[in-house]
Amino acid sequence: MRVATAAEALSILSDNDVIWCQSMAATPYKLLEGLAEIAPQRRNMTLLQLHTEHSELLGDPALAGHLRQRAFFVGKSTREAVNEGLADYVPIFLSEIPKLFRSGEQPLDAVLIQVSPPDAHGNCSLGISVEATRAALQVAKKVIAWVNPKMPRTHGDSFVSMSRIDRFFEFTADMPLHQRPQQSKTTLRIGERVAELINDGDCLQMGIGAIPDATLGCLGNHRDLGIHTEMFSDGVLPLVASGVINNSRKRKHRGRIVTTFAMGSQQLYDFVDDNPQVAFLDVEYTNDTSVIRQNKQVMAINSALQVDLTGQVCADSIGTRVYSGVGGQMDFVRGASLSEGGRSVIALPATAAGGKISRISSMLAPGAGVVTTRAHVHYVVTEYGVANLRARSLSERAEALIHIAAPQFREQLAREARDDWGLRLTI
Repeated sequence: MRVATAAEALSILSDNDVIWCQSMAATPYKLLEGLAEIAPQRRNMTLLQLHTEHSELLGDPALAGHLRQRAFFVGKSTREAVNEGLADYVPIFLSEIPKLFRSGEQPLDAVLIQVSPPDAHGNCSLGISVEATRAALQVAKKVIAWVNPKMPRTHGDSFVSMSRIDRFFEFTADMPLHQRPQQSKTTLRIGERVAELINDGDCLQMGIGAIPDATLGCLGNHRDLGIHTEMFSDGVLPLVASGVINNSRKRKHRGRIVTTFAMGSQQLYDFVDDNPQVAFLDVEYTNDTSVIRQNKQVMAINSALQVDLTGQVCADSIGTRVYSGVGGQMDFVRGASLSEGGRSVIALPATAAGGKISRISSMLAPGAGVVTTRAHVHYVVTEYGVANLRARSLSERAEALIHIAAPQFREQLAREARDDWGLRLTI
């Protein structure tokens, strides 16, 4: 049923409804504005989501008792609300969220989506973000859509029949843009070091940010690279144009880029629009280790906030303050490890706070969340070098990590390795 406004479309929501919101750059933020408008007339609604765009208004304390956010991944729009107790954070592998919906373990009453206009066959597209939304559409009782002519039409698991949509309204707005970040000497050096670990024929997983872009910028002389990833951004485009990324050696979806969402510039969105070379697939599939491992030479490149001297990786919090989420890091670290010739990298600057804090630390900060265990970590890369932790003892790990820490912290880290961990070092 077509209606005139977001608030009208949302009028079918009821007290106690549990709602899933399509996320990332496809966030139906006009529906979220309408949700903030109608929420005071409802009680005890819950909004489930990943990273969302333009949703800060849902953190308003006045919505307490009416609407509460429950984030499986924390971003800029929800970080303050989560850390002030106005919203909840649920640590979970991204690959497992669809299973919660399909199994009924997480009941779901409604889903909010942003889609392209329907084609001649009545099919809209979820566009640049499929993630767990496909699963939500399969089980939700009510489907509410914002139809946006600016949403790219993508191939894969993105199609939604108009017959599945209960209420929709139309509004034209540009997709949220994420411009390529500025590079520093540090990120460029890290990118160079990571690129040295990449071989011809590798199948890459990497995210958004300065380090992935710096790495991709160093791969111009490589051959036959592939992409099977959770997400990708603009750094991939020049390598596709030059033929470096051609997906020719992949065993799964040969010749195609596989992803579950994309974030970046308008150029990126134009690239994926009606492009059969790019498959946007359900995240339960893209991040399934049994699928990832079927490609040879999977190279998983991820980041961290902090790494301790034994190799434990914190990627979702700064101490007790939640910063992001578990996401798909472990899905791909493990999938790469099981892949024939596969490897994984955790890449991060050696310091934070303008060089005052070492991100290679003796121990993780109190309350820090371990996203990737020390048993899973392979390479750790900073601007100072590469530490290979695979099959290394605690003492060997500590020495390797101290060597890639910022020089001003190495003596202190060696002392703490001996005093706090009782490790025997040769440095």
